[in-house]
Amino acid sequence: MWKAILAVDCEEDCKPLEVLGIVLHYLPSARMAPRGILLGLLLTSCFTLCLSCQNSNNFALINTEKSIHKESETKETRGEEELDTEVLEVFHPTQEWQTLQPGQAVPAGSHVRLNLQTGAREVKLQQEDKFQNNLKGFKKGRRLDINTNTYTSQDLKSALAKFKEGAEMENSKDEQARQATVKQFFRPIEELKKEFDELNVVLETDMQIMVRLINKFNSSSSSLEEKVAALFDLEYYVHQMDNAQDLLSFGGLQVVINGLNSTEPLVKEYAAFVLGAAFSSNPKVQVEAIEGGALQKLLVILATDQPLPAKKKVLFALCSLLRHFPYAQQQFLKLGGLQVLRSLVQEESAKVLAVRVVTLLYDLVTEKMFAEEEAELTQDSPPEKLRQYRQVHLLPGLREQGWCEITAHLLALPEHDAREKVLQTLGALLATCRDRYRQDLQLSRTLGSLQAEYQALASLELQEGEDEGYFRELLASINSLLKELR
Repeated sequence: MWKAILAVDCEEDCKPLEVLGIVLHYLPSARMAPRGILLGLLLTSCFTLCLSCQNSNNFALINTEKSIHKESETKETRGEEELDTEVLEVFHPTQEWQTLQPGQAVPAGSHVRLNLQTGAREVKLQQEDKFQNNLKGFKKGRRLDINTNTYTSQDLKSALAKFKEGAEMENSKDEQARQATVKQFFRPIEELKKEFDELNVVLETDMQIMVRLINKFNSSSSSLEEKVAALFDLEYYVHQMDNAQDLLSFGGLQVVINGLNSTEPLVKEYAAFVLGAAFSSNPKVQVEAIEGGALQKLLVILATDQPLPAKKKVLFALCSLLRHFPYAQQQFLKLGGLQVLRSLVQEESAKVLAVRVVTLLYDLVTEKMFAEEEAELTQDSPPEKLRQYRQVHLLPGLREQGWCEITAHLLALPEHDAREKVLQTLGALLATCRDRYRQDLQLSRTLGSLQAEYQALASLELQEGEDEGYFRELLASINSLLKELR
C-alpha cells in the first residue's frame, strides 16, 4: 500500500494535498494518533519530491527553448550564406502595378504594396514628374545596364583578384609575343635618327630657317634668283609675331632694311614685302624699323622712278609701319610724306595706287579720332600714346597740301569700291574741308550724277527683294554728304 501511495510519477503534476487525501483514506482511524510522526515525515517527503520534480521540468523547458532559438539562428545564418552565393533576379518595375514573384529583388525607390484581395505583393515606379525624372537622370548620371544573371559574387571577387595579377602579365609569354608583334610594325626612334643622319636630313626650327635665309640673302655669292627666293620664303615666316621679333635678335631685320638700297628692283620689291609682313601689328618691330631708317628708305623709293610692282610693295610696307604707331606718323609728316603721296597719286602710271593712298589717309584720320574719343569717355589722364597722337597734326597738313581737292576729284573713278572708299574719306575730312567742298563745283556735279546713278541701282535691289543693299548704302552716304554741303 505504501509503495502504491509513493509511486507518484514526477512527469505528472505533483499535488501534495491529493497525496495526503490518499494516505488518510487508507489509514484506519484507530492508528491515526500513534503514527502522527510518521505522517509528518511522509508529508515532508512528498513536498520535497514534488519540488524536485517541478524544478527538473522547468529546467528542461528552459533548455528546450534555448535549443530551439539556436536552431533558428543557425537556419537564418545558413539562409544568409546561401543568399550570398545566390544571385537574385532584379525586377524592373514600370509605371503600372505588377505582381512581384518570390525571390525577386526590387530597385531602390520603387513603390511596393500588398494586395489585400489576392495576398500578392505588387510593385511600380514612384509617380514623379517626367521632367524631374529626366533632370535627376542628368544630375546623377545613368547606371550601366548590367545583366545581374550573368555575374555572381564569386565572379566579382575573382575579377578583383585578377587586377593584382596584372603586373605579372608583363613577364608572361603572351605579353612577350605581343611586344614582338609591335616591334614588327614600329621602329625605335634611335634607328630613325640614324637613318635621317645618313640621308643628311636636318630638322630645323623657324629660327634656324630664318638665319639660313638671311645668310643666303646677304651672301655676295648668291645670285639674284637665290636672293629673291630667300626673301620670298622669309616673308612666310615673319607673318608670325614671334618670328618677326626673333628676326631682331640676330640682326636680320636690319639686313632686310638695307636691301631697300639695292639697285635691283626685284630685291627692293621683295625686301619691302618682307618688311610689310613683319611690321603688321607688331610694335616692337615697328620701333626697330624707325630706328633703323626704314621710313626714309621707303619714302625715297616712292618718290623716285621705280617699277609699279615695287611701289605697290613699298606702299604696303609704309601702311604697315604707320598704322597704330603715332611716333612714326609724326616722322612721316616731318619727312614730307604727304607731298610724296600727293605726287604718287598724280602720276598717270600710278593711278591704281590712288585708292590705297586714300584708304591709308582715312585710316590715319579715324585712328586719331577714335583715340581722342576713347580718352574723353574714360576721362582718365592722357596716356603716352594719346599724347603722341595729339602731336600728329595730320588734318592741317592735309588741308595745306591740297588733299581736299585731290580726294574730291578721285570720286570720278569708275569702280564702285573705289567710290566707296573716297566717300568715306570725304566724310572724315568734312570738318576740315567743308568750305573747300562747297566751293568745288565739280564735286557738286559729280555727287549729283552719282546720286541719280545709285538711285536707279537701289531701286533694282528693292525689286530683287534685297533688304540691305550695297548700292543703297552708297546712296545714303551721298545723300548725307550733299545735306552737309548745302
